Amino acid sequence: MSANLAVCAEMVLTHLPVVDRVAQLHAWGFAVEIWDWSDKDLDALAATGATFTSMTGYLDGELVDPAGADRLLATAEESIAAARVLGRPNLNLHGTGLGPQGLPVRPHHGPVTGSMWLAAGRTLERLAALGERHDVVFTLENLNLAVDHPGTPFASAADCLALVAHVGSPHLRMNLDLYHAQIGEGNLADLLRRSITHIGEIQVADVPGRCEPGTGEIGYPFLATVLADLGYAGTIGLEAWASGDDAVAVQRFRDAFAATR
Repeated sequence: MSANLAVCAEMVLTHLPVVDRVAQLHAWGFAVEIWDWSDKDLDALAATGATFTSMTGYLDGELVDPAGADRLLATAEESIAAARVLGRPNLNLHGTGLGPQGLPVRPHHGPVTGSMWLAAGRTLERLAALGERHDVVFTLENLNLAVDHPGTPFASAADCLALVAHVGSPHLRMNLDLYHAQIGEGNLADLLRRSITHIGEIQVADVPGRCEPGTGEIGYPFLATVLADLGYAGTIGLEAWASGDDAVAVQRFRDAFAATR
């Protein structure tokens, strides 16, 4: 068993058009992740021959407001149609819609209430049923509140794990982002062990700075051995800025996860 390494085309090779970024990442032997699909030529991306592992799975909407939940489901259906062009990558979502610079469209800064938990669970059950009908997988990503995404409800890895476990469907999994988790929670090896049966994808960047492994405090080679011991054979995606040369950055990523290969 070995993990599949992917690189987010939104954050490396940024001097190139996105189609050329995807083509280069494919030539380097990586699968590819993208964010918003609605502003891209999907046929041109598919023509590169790259394998796509993740894309944004909605255009707007949220988990707890009834109208927002309906909008989330409607745009998720649009995303499913778009994903077919790219080979059915995972469809990623968050606790609420994110606007420019990753800030919540409708921020929530108070405590997450019991009624919000129940509403989010119902919305995610509907989403999992939609995924089952179309044979696609949605992934719920944890985010950090302190640096990048203040005001996002259900942001922590613990919250995402609880919601995904509650729904209990193979069509709703976690996108466990270890960069965000390190900022918000830490104890990453234990987090991996607790979450492993619910993970649909893992994303990585180092802390601080959100650059490639080896530029900060996270011991990614050690975490790679943890994942190897757990038998993880899913996607590990580099969602990070290159600290310098892009080719060097992605090679550092590859080297950090040699134990999973």
